[in-house]
Amino acid sequence: MSTSSGFVVAIPARYASTRLPGKPLQSLAGEPLVLHVARRALAAGADEVWVATDDARVRDALQGTPVQVAMTAPEHPSGTDRLAQCAAIAGWEDDRVVVNLQGDEPFAPVSGVRAVAALAGRQGVDLATLCAPIGDVETLLDPNAVKVVRATSGDALYFSRAPVPWPRDAFALGRDVMSAGDWWRHIGIYGYRVGFLKRFAAMPPGQLEQIEMLEQLRVLEAGHRIAVGIAPEAFPPGVDTSDDLARAEARLAALLR
Repeated sequence: MSTSSGFVVAIPARYASTRLPGKPLQSLAGEPLVLHVARRALAAGADEVWVATDDARVRDALQGTPVQVAMTAPEHPSGTDRLAQCAAIAGWEDDRVVVNLQGDEPFAPVSGVRAVAALAGRQGVDLATLCAPIGDVETLLDPNAVKVVRATSGDALYFSRAPVPWPRDAFALGRDVMSAGDWWRHIGIYGYRVGFLKRFAAMPPGQLEQIEMLEQLRVLEAGHRIAVGIAPEAFPPGVDTSDDLARAEARLAALLR
């Protein structure tokens, strides 16, 4: 059982993927994609880095690395459920801070991992996450770009695939130009203490969650606090498709020059 006062990172890595089969093991610069993600967590100073997977091939690919692997049930409906089982396997205490880093983020900035861990460790925060400013109308209107509305405290008021808040006067004239104001895109990295992770996984899906297909709405609908920090630096796009993988390969090659 871990006793460090720092944080751990857990990476959900389900083998099956509709858009990119076997995604965790897709090769990026000759190494599994999930290993690149784990290295970002290690570089951020995580005390432990775990990959929570449902496939022995992922476990086998990580042998000989500092990454620990939790073999989790294949039927988990979400990464949150998978990480709750990972926490039980790892034996983390309830007050341990865990960062949920998606397994398709090989360029996640270490400053962002540290920022969400620090936010999750604050008193009274149930769940922590990050956001970044939206500067173009295409992103604002894109349902795949999740928007977050924040209170002046920085806590989340709502998450949506819709362009919220709706710029009424500007959009009445046309929807091809951004109006003055602040819009925030949600970045899908999460931090919480193990005790809340267990509670989160045990909550029934909320109505808002099922409408928008956004798991974090379950937390808001149940009345819990989500703290949303501004990402200290940009999160490059993740890898969801073969085209994304090709772009990641080119990006990595440019970084290594």
